[in-house]
Amino acid sequence: MASSSSHTPIAIIGGGAIGSAIAYFLTRQRPDCKVTVVERDPGYAQASSALSASSIRQQFSSPINIAISQFGIEFLRDIGARLQVGGERPDIGLVEAGYLYLASPAGESVLRDNHAVQRGMGADVALLTPDALRERFPWLSTDGISLGSLGLSAEGWFDGYSLLQALRRKAVAQGVRYVQADAVGVDTQASGGVRHISALRLADGQRLECSAVVNAAGAWARPVAQWLGIDLPVFAKRRTVFHFTCPEALPGCPLLIDPSGIWLRPEGAGFIAGFCPSEGEDPDDAPLEPDHAAFENHVWPTLAERIPAFEALRQRSAWAGYYEMNAFDHNAILGLHPACDNLYFANGFSGHGLQQCPAIGRGLAERIHTGRWQTLDLEPLAFQRILDGRPLIESNII
Repeated sequence: MASSSSHTPIAIIGGGAIGSAIAYFLTRQRPDCKVTVVERDPGYAQASSALSASSIRQQFSSPINIAISQFGIEFLRDIGARLQVGGERPDIGLVEAGYLYLASPAGESVLRDNHAVQRGMGADVALLTPDALRERFPWLSTDGISLGSLGLSAEGWFDGYSLLQALRRKAVAQGVRYVQADAVGVDTQASGGVRHISALRLADGQRLECSAVVNAAGAWARPVAQWLGIDLPVFAKRRTVFHFTCPEALPGCPLLIDPSGIWLRPEGAGFIAGFCPSEGEDPDDAPLEPDHAAFENHVWPTLAERIPAFEALRQRSAWAGYYEMNAFDHNAILGLHPACDNLYFANGFSGHGLQQCPAIGRGLAERIHTGRWQTLDLEPLAFQRILDGRPLIESNII
């Protein structure tokens, strides 16, 4: 096919929540900015944004992740005003029912250490003894539990697909162009050993001449980096979500994280739950088929021990989506790599992309426009830490 060229100052690969948030903030900060988002799956059938359990928490162990979520909840609470288009205000169904982390005796000290960091950042969290847990949640078994950490506000869940669509609609209203296409490569020039992208190549033969490219390709970000010879340690990891109902109500049920690593939360009239596979059973790029056997063999028995009412649960459905897992330290990878002066990374969110997209979108837009992090210093998440072998340790990974 003969190639054709068009010009866009900024091209974003990936139109999920991260890519759309960056596009929204780029054009909000500079309304004359021209942005093209290249998205191969406009129905988002496999997009993590559409398949996520869509939740937000302050209970991280690193200050930067807490600060990111603090802006995130502010943004989500005010989303109707921020992202309204033509008087139509989006509603993402935000429910602030909190996270509840449960710790065994072995994990109690980590929970207390994390609590100190969170309180130091102003997070509204409380430590609860087993007696206090049973008083607040009488349906909960505290066998083997020595301490709980409950988010009292600014934590909960929402409709991630509605957030994605709201960001996309607002970006389009601000002039962002979305193109259904598959990005397949880049044209570059080199100076002093540093490469500069001059155009993004699409599968249909088109070239998008550009001055900057953003890699927001989610679980498929690693091949984009490889076009420049950059090793991006991001891999697609399948995560299954199970939907079930229970005949008994669980008043005040938060998003609960069991010491086993299994999590659950209310969803409509029922519940959803998930788990992290063991390392030997967690291959890269597994087909997006739910791991049904895990529910019967592991998830249900563990849930029933923690919440006796779940002995009578009934599974209704299941689905699977990808975490874009950063194998280096499970945190976002942002900004430039020294090998290329105009390819910006926004990858490796490891399950936190939806809750982090407001702050990441704002921050990366500022970085592209001004050359510096502005409102929030995101340098702890910069690519350079990987090259230096300095992992950002985050102990609260789900």
